[in-house]
Amino acid sequence: MPTVVVKLGSSIVADEAGELRTDVLEALCDEVAARHAAGDNVVLVTSGAIARGMRLMELPMRPSSMEELQAASAVGQGKLYRSYDELLQARGVPSAQVLLTFFDMSARTHYLNARHTLQTLLRWRVLPVINENDTTTTDEISFGDNDFLAAQVAILIGADRLVLLTDTGGLYSADPRRDPGAQRVGEVRSLDELEGYDIGLSSSPLGSGGMRSKVVAAEMATAAGIPVTITSGVEREAVGAALAGAPSGTLFHPQEGRVSSFKLWLKYAKPTQGRLVVDEGAERALRERGTSLLPVGVVDVEGEFEAGDAVEVRCDGRAVGKGIVNYSAAELRRIKGMKTDAVRDVLPRATEEAVHRDYFVLE
Repeated sequence: MPTVVVKLGSSIVADEAGELRTDVLEALCDEVAARHAAGDNVVLVTSGAIARGMRLMELPMRPSSMEELQAASAVGQGKLYRSYDELLQARGVPSAQVLLTFFDMSARTHYLNARHTLQTLLRWRVLPVINENDTTTTDEISFGDNDFLAAQVAILIGADRLVLLTDTGGLYSADPRRDPGAQRVGEVRSLDELEGYDIGLSSSPLGSGGMRSKVVAAEMATAAGIPVTITSGVEREAVGAALAGAPSGTLFHPQEGRVSSFKLWLKYAKPTQGRLVVDEGAERALRERGTSLLPVGVVDVEGEFEAGDAVEVRCDGRAVGKGIVNYSAAELRRIKGMKTDAVRDVLPRATEEAVHRDYFVLE
């Protein structure tokens, strides 16, 4: 059965005063219930906890301090989920609240555990309503209004579609609120097509995202073979069409050369702890032959990290890729530039690769 992940930004969930857009959420839940009845699996990724908390606490503007953002989220999160639960329950759709943190995405064991939990809920025909647990984490505030999370969830569960609902009709050649001549883009087959577009960072007063974060989310998901639709969340027909896989807003086609979910997790979710600078020979081997990175190709080690951490690989100021390193920073400083036999004289139990090709992804 098809699985669709639907993400709602703060501007869809609440108006500028922080009041829930009940009519919008009711229309969405009608469409979700229809897909559920047709046999589809639906996962909702929602923003809006901070906006809801702001309204309940009568705050005049979005807080700037982390403590106040987290406190506003703590006030709003439970009430926000209760609204979803009541609307879905009234339509015969059982739901479950799932709160995730950046650590759940960045630690591989937690990542797999989250996958198993979501898969179980879907097998039970329970609709997950997911949000960042932003009362306890600081990382989520920079995630782009949960666009990153929605793409990660879609990749995590192997969704068939990702739908990003926004307060515009899709991706435009420029910000339509600033440029009356902006044209809506119907479909994107290659991300190279976006080079001439003015995709800014503007967002609603209550949100933290913008169109750029949605494009990055589309890049992530389409690299995993998942088509992405960016469309209006306030137009019922647009929402219904997108959930059904019909034309709506802007469609991002899956990219050729599908990347494994592990390498997508590595590229987008696992944080880097340091940097390896390599020579041009090592760069060519990584880019053109897909080989592993050996200590002999490492010319500098920056930062402090342990074996198993992710590191950025660069050459002459250029980003080459990202990989999981087999040595600590201290060990690599001892063996950088050495051939394998020499490495084993220094570290008798050393592995051959500094970064194995199976745990490396190009930039």
